[in-house]
Amino acid sequence: MNDEINYKNNPLHGLGLKSLLTEIVDHYGFEILFAYLNINCFKINPSIDSSVKFLKKTDWAREKVEVFYLYESLLSGQRNDSMKKV
Repeated sequence: MNDEINYKNNPLHGLGLKSLLTEIVDHYGFEILFAYLNINCFKINPSIDSSVKFLKKTDWAREKVEVFYLYESLLSGQRNDSMKKV
């Protein structure tokens, strides 16, 4: 029961790593992701599939990408809210 509550409160619940990564790569590109996150899978022959494979194996890197995604979506939401008020 407690696990079910944690899943409902997790903003990433139901969002796969591949779709999350595809979304941020489409928006920022591999070069900018490498510059912000300093993860080599975004610099050396980057591709979605190879990056997903690396991120699934490497917890610290996956956490970095997830935090970046959440931070950017929060900022994007705030930007959209401020634009609506104008």
